[in-house]
Amino acid sequence: MSERYAVVGNPIKHSLSPQIHSAFAAQTGEDIVYSKQLVPLDGFADFARSFFAEGGRGLNVTVPFKLEAFELADTLTDRAASARAVNTLLLDEKGEILGDNTDGAGLVFDICNNLGWQIRGKKILLLGAGGAARGALLPLLAAQPTHLHIANRTAEKAVQLAAEFSQLGELSGGGLEALRGCYDLIINASSASLDKVLPPLPEGCVADQGKAYDMMYGADLTPFSHWAQAQGADVADGQGMLVEQAAESFFLWRGVRPKTTPVRAKLRQDLNKTSHK
Repeated sequence: MSERYAVVGNPIKHSLSPQIHSAFAAQTGEDIVYSKQLVPLDGFADFARSFFAEGGRGLNVTVPFKLEAFELADTLTDRAASARAVNTLLLDEKGEILGDNTDGAGLVFDICNNLGWQIRGKKILLLGAGGAARGALLPLLAAQPTHLHIANRTAEKAVQLAAEFSQLGELSGGGLEALRGCYDLIINASSASLDKVLPPLPEGCVADQGKAYDMMYGADLTPFSHWAQAQGADVADGQGMLVEQAAESFFLWRGVRPKTTPVRAKLRQDLNKTSHK
């Protein structure tokens, strides 16, 4: 019998996870069934416990349940513990629920392996100090930049987050209005692109041959990516991160690492088709 997996969220209609994981399963020959589940805002824990009690093997968790998944898990990976949020749950052989966070690993893999950009030895600017930024910090610092600066509208949040991770690398934090200097790679982990606005960034903060990565994705460039392109940066969006974090989840569940290149290409093709309708 096929083993059951699902993505859980509210809203969930937009999720591409079923297409991604179905493609991974077809490619690797893994016998799974993967669905998407709309769960009431107050019903995540009950749903997850029932899902696993009824034979489910793993869940992807999206907005707004990542903090609840963190609380639900019996054990956590290091990256989930540092992120204080969980996007992947696995029922292990002991019957315990393991919580992981694959977002940061997906981001770093996309940047370094798919795009061929460097993190090691580079100056990084991370925009935002919320859950997306927190989830990225451990994998980003493990890639050994020379310095990573967190900039946020509320400076105190950025300073606090930098202090929390300071033992893992050269790290600082502050407000967007206080940004100085230039950076080799700027990563937008803020919610600005969701609102289709540009964070208040100064001219000249992109280094020569600099790169800019927006965790959001779509058929069109975000305001952040438009700005970065005008500053002379190479730009990329978060669709590769979406596929790579899913591949990390699939590997955790099945012990098989799928090839992501054809899946990323198909998603991009579908996105472009939708935008031209």
